[in-house]
Amino acid sequence: MSIVPAVRRGDWHAVFGYAFFVALLTGGYYYNVTFVQLGLLDLGTRLVGMSETAVSGWMATLALVTLATAIVFGITMDRREWSSSLDAKLRILFGVVVVQVLLTAMAPFVRTVPQFGAWIILASVSMGVGFPATFALTIDFVAVRDRGAVAAVATASTYFLANVYPLDWTIESFSRVVVVAMVPGVVLLGVLVFRPPAFLDRLARQHEQFGVGRFCRDGGVSIRDRAFLVPLVLMFGVFFIDSLGFLRILDTPSLVLASWQSPEFSMHLTLAVVHVVGAVMAGVLYTTFDRRVLFLATFGLFSFTHLLYTFDIRIAMWFPTLSTGPSSPLNPAFYALAVSFYTTLNFALWPDLSTPETIGTHSAIGIGLAGFLSTFLSTALALYFQSTSVSLLDHLNLVNALALLLFVGLACGLYIGRMHALWEGRHGKPN
Repeated sequence: MSIVPAVRRGDWHAVFGYAFFVALLTGGYYYNVTFVQLGLLDLGTRLVGMSETAVSGWMATLALVTLATAIVFGITMDRREWSSSLDAKLRILFGVVVVQVLLTAMAPFVRTVPQFGAWIILASVSMGVGFPATFALTIDFVAVRDRGAVAAVATASTYFLANVYPLDWTIESFSRVVVVAMVPGVVLLGVLVFRPPAFLDRLARQHEQFGVGRFCRDGGVSIRDRAFLVPLVLMFGVFFIDSLGFLRILDTPSLVLASWQSPEFSMHLTLAVVHVVGAVMAGVLYTTFDRRVLFLATFGLFSFTHLLYTFDIRIAMWFPTLSTGPSSPLNPAFYALAVSFYTTLNFALWPDLSTPETIGTHSAIGIGLAGFLSTFLSTALALYFQSTSVSLLDHLNLVNALALLLFVGLACGLYIGRMHALWEGRHGKPN
């Protein structure tokens, strides 16, 4: 069963499951890409008075504690069979969301380094518990054939909201928006946990149909298998490239003021629409082709995007009179396209590499290593480049080289794998 037949039959209980899951993914990812990544930097530097280097150290702590918590909790979920229990996951998420609402509301009042550190630890633990529980809900609500489409809708919703509102990147602004958005989620989760409707029992049994992911149909995938390790490494590379490039762009006023912090609402709306288009394209590619096609497209887009940025910078250096206007809107547009591609892939990939017995562990390792740890390492490297006065052009050249290296490496790997398969098909597998 998928969403289209459910709508045609008027099976609104199944539709509720899809809508509820999309709302959870959208809310959780919006929280991370706005409040955590942007708001905490403002909190630490402006309100607490720390240097950017000190704040980056605390962000590293956040990444590592979140990673450790997620892996421990993801393994615990699988071993205690919470991963296949809808009731257990809803109770866990209710507790997580309540804690995060309280922490988010308190954040603008943090003024000292010890308070900031305590806030970081508590937030890390809540996020580490929350994201394996959230991704494990995939097997309860989303049919395998619909996971690309659902990931696309969640990606489009997240980035549309993040680009359109709020326009002011301050902790106070982010806190107000996030708290208002999360309160209805707390109420809904509270109803599902303490006054569960009758149809929840039927949804709780859907993991028997939806549990085995798209890439596990020929047998379960272990974290030691090549089928898991290769996507993990590639996704690590995607997050690393994105963060390493984006952090330097954000630190360059001439680039960020013409795009993500532009005073013109039309630019924000344009980026939001591009994100939506990119998410739809990625959802179609993921559903129609193998995931490696989407990896190739993502690395190719990042390579092309940073090539455009470095081209503009060179023109500005060589011909200053030609670069008096704002930077090209194509640069952030292609960047937004690449981000939507890999975010859609990230939402759909880990459940499709899992079964009900492994989804907690696989989601924790996938999101923790490829997302949080990769982002922390790229943040540390970006700050090191700034402290050693690496130029903007050299920085983006390195990011572009990494994207090209992964693009060419993946293309060559696919070609060699295809030739090997053809050779085995012609000569037979060796005994």
